Amino acid sequence: MGKDKLRRFAENRTFECLVQPEFEEIFDRDHALKGRWHTDFFHNDRPITLELGCGKGEYTVALAQRNPDRNYIGVDIKGARMWRGAKTATECGMTNVGFIRTRIEFIESFFAEGEVSEIWITFPDPQLKSRRAKKRLTSPLFLARYARMLTPDGAINLKTDSQHLYKYTSAVIDRFGLPCETSNDDIYGSGFADETLSVKTAYEQMFLSRKLPITYTRFRLDGRRDFEPFDWEGDEILLKDAEPERAGL
Repeated sequence: MGKDKLRRFAENRTFECLVQPEFEEIFDRDHALKGRWHTDFFHNDRPITLELGCGKGEYTVALAQRNPDRNYIGVDIKGARMWRGAKTATECGMTNVGFIRTRIEFIESFFAEGEVSEIWITFPDPQLKSRRAKKRLTSPLFLARYARMLTPDGAINLKTDSQHLYKYTSAVIDRFGLPCETSNDDIYGSGFADETLSVKTAYEQMFLSRKLPITYTRFRLDGRRDFEPFDWEGDEILLKDAEPERAGL
């Protein structure tokens, strides 16, 4: 492990905004902050927004800066990347920002029913192989997890360069009859991107340099909790023209 990573891991332990539980604290059990983020972490009752797979935390910090009347939590397993967002939030004295270092599969260990008002999913791994479809962050498996912690009117936002994930998510929305507020397959080319959508992460800058269109979908679960698995026929069709591998991302 490089010295820079070791330095970042050591500094991460000093950031009050960064929660790093041990595996034993969350496996098949609830974290101490579950149901207590408002009272014990943020010390206010403002709505909580999650960014799942936050990477360096650029979106989490940017959203928090633009919306001081809301609380934001970035979630990722890569501590060396998350260091950047936690350090920025700490240096700027931001009190409406938090970070959790954990696998998203364990997200229910951290949040109680109705504790989260909104979710952002920004440039996740599209899991292009059909056998890994259940690992996509908009798959029925993950929607069921989100449903148990989102408020009834809570929205899910997906911003991705992956046309495959964009179309898969549209198929999931159609399959379960979910209300979709927005679906745009090229937010910059169409002029759809507003101030919030124009925040560009490091990944997004790279994808834009490759001339890849950026897509955006916003939908709600509308109180639904049952999301049975299904095989999407588009996996076999679209994967004949597989997207470039994301090696090293």
